[in-house]
Amino acid sequence: MPHAVLKLVPGTDTQETPALNENSGISQTQLIRFWPDRNGLGLVQKLGGWTRFFPTAMAAIVRALWAWEDLDENAHLAIGTQVVPTTAHSQLAVITNGILKDITPTQASSSLTPPSVTPTIGSASFLVTDIATPGITDINSVYIATQIAVGGVVLFGLYECDPDGFSGATQYTVYARDILGNLLPATTLGAVSLPMFTTTNGSNVVTVNLTNNGYAVGVSFPVLVSTFVGGVTLFGNYVVQSVVDANNFTIVAAQAATSGASATLNNGTALFVYNGIALTPPSALPILAADWTLDNFGEDLIACPTSSTEVFAGLAYQPIYVWNPLQATAAVIPQAPPVNDGIFVAMPQRQLVAWGSTATGVQDPLLINWSDVNNIQQWIALVTNQAGSYRIPKGSRIVAGLQGPQQALIWTDIDVWSMQYIGPPLVYSFNEIGAGCGLIGRKAACTLNGIYYWMGPRQFYSLSSAGVEPILCPVWDVVFQNLDQANLSKIRAAVNSLFGEVTWYYPSITGGTGEIDSYVKYNAYLNEWDYGTLGRTAWVDQSVLGPPIGADPSTLLLYQHETSNDADGAAMQPFFQSGYYTLSEGDFETFMDLVWPDMKWGQYSQAKTATVQISFYCLNYPGDAPVVFGPYSVTQATKFFNTRLRARMVAVRISSSDLGSFWRIGALRYRFAPDGQF
Repeated sequence: MPHAVLKLVPGTDTQETPALNENSGISQTQLIRFWPDRNGLGLVQKLGGWTRFFPTAMAAIVRALWAWEDLDENAHLAIGTQVVPTTAHSQLAVITNGILKDITPTQASSSLTPPSVTPTIGSASFLVTDIATPGITDINSVYIATQIAVGGVVLFGLYECDPDGFSGATQYTVYARDILGNLLPATTLGAVSLPMFTTTNGSNVVTVNLTNNGYAVGVSFPVLVSTFVGGVTLFGNYVVQSVVDANNFTIVAAQAATSGASATLNNGTALFVYNGIALTPPSALPILAADWTLDNFGEDLIACPTSSTEVFAGLAYQPIYVWNPLQATAAVIPQAPPVNDGIFVAMPQRQLVAWGSTATGVQDPLLINWSDVNNIQQWIALVTNQAGSYRIPKGSRIVAGLQGPQQALIWTDIDVWSMQYIGPPLVYSFNEIGAGCGLIGRKAACTLNGIYYWMGPRQFYSLSSAGVEPILCPVWDVVFQNLDQANLSKIRAAVNSLFGEVTWYYPSITGGTGEIDSYVKYNAYLNEWDYGTLGRTAWVDQSVLGPPIGADPSTLLLYQHETSNDADGAAMQPFFQSGYYTLSEGDFETFMDLVWPDMKWGQYSQAKTATVQISFYCLNYPGDAPVVFGPYSVTQATKFFNTRLRARMVAVRISSSDLGSFWRIGALRYRFAPDGQF
């Protein structure tokens, strides 16, 4: 009887039918990888396992991880979670030397009617008294979200609180500045006032009264707290249409008023949002982040919560936080924009970049702001610095930004743009380098070996020296036909540079939970794919902390990958199944009676103790229900085993469920002979 060899070709294909995927192609996979060999076969082996990086579960599902090292050579892992059920508060934490430290920023809101703000003529310092919010002596910043006219100036936006200005537990000092950052001294001791809106029946022109406001025609006037007047709801950015006098100007509402009326912004109540070290007043506000973006600026951690629940009366507040290893908690960067969708640190000049940012307090989904070189506290663009901004002219929103080799990429929902440092006066150049290849979710892009990879709404893409190119995906239907469209923002791109792999973890329809439960993996060295079920909601590649670390949505544990042959002490249960290869093309069945297994049964320095199950799925016609022979349990000691199967087409399935083992497939040999017509 003749012998033949089954040599599996690398890669998985679910686009073809199992019968079409012949020549030993692979149709199903779970927890395996392809290992390149010199013959280009792409040997199938068990995926590397994982162990706990930290012994106990996190407080909630982890959405962001970041690893870095400080100047004292201490390695840190930053963790950003979604809302913790027990505290209704998202957590920002750092693990250092095996100890978890909660550094979640603390914030509180206060509504004052009227606000007590005391100016000093000739001075830019303003003393704020807030008896409604005791314990504010440790605040580092205050966000004044409603314009306050006082002392001949208008206080509005984020302000740093000078510690030397504190005067008891209910008072603090802020310093007024103009749009260029210059100190703006008070010129009068007049009463405090908020904007008052006046409508005329049948007209969409609204008159705004704000003492000594300084607004000019064409300037934006933001209304951050929704206010109803004369049948009109005012909220968002408005352009000043005309200036009546020093105290009055007009804007145009989206609809005509149904009556003539007057109303003060937020019913005359000033809104303050505080950030401090340990704010615990009754008005303390939780940070309700659905996600975080993290980076490090030298030894300092930078963090930005994303998609936060509105703080108060529709107010959006997503500031940028900074944490130094000597701090108790993260603190707001008061000079930075108060609303942002994400951040990253740009190279080569080390500038902090924020996208989906703001110029007025109202979020602009296409606006990019960046700080001065090596200075996260300077965001106002002057001729003496390199801070600046740019608005992407196409698309509806920026989905994400990512710094990579030579340039940063900015993805909108439809396009991809390069952001390259060119120096003053423009600082950065922005060029559209790909159209119709936007990003599906904020964490769905990554870089590996100088090449960008990302997942678009209906395709995968790469950017190399050849430009933007789609990556043909032979498991496309497994991913895109089973993708939970309501939870695209949860998709995570995970680089494993140890093996040249990029994995996209995603929530599936079949999982039915709305949480990440599946993955598709691309081997950049072999240009081959595989897929399976496994959830990782955050990921950090090889770093100062060692092999990659991932966060599990079910156990809430952090796992370090490629550190074991098991799944946190449990059997991994990997498998793969080939397509149906044809034993006979004619009218004859084929009889197969002996199989000689050929595998690596353990890692080089470990005992060769793997036990593998081999099954054969047999059929004569593609539509038949397969007849299964096996599983046959084989080890290194198994020289051969008997199958005695008859069929025209056969698929082989190889799996394992033992602890501590490793295997890699070789060339399976089998004995066969024609066995009559059917």
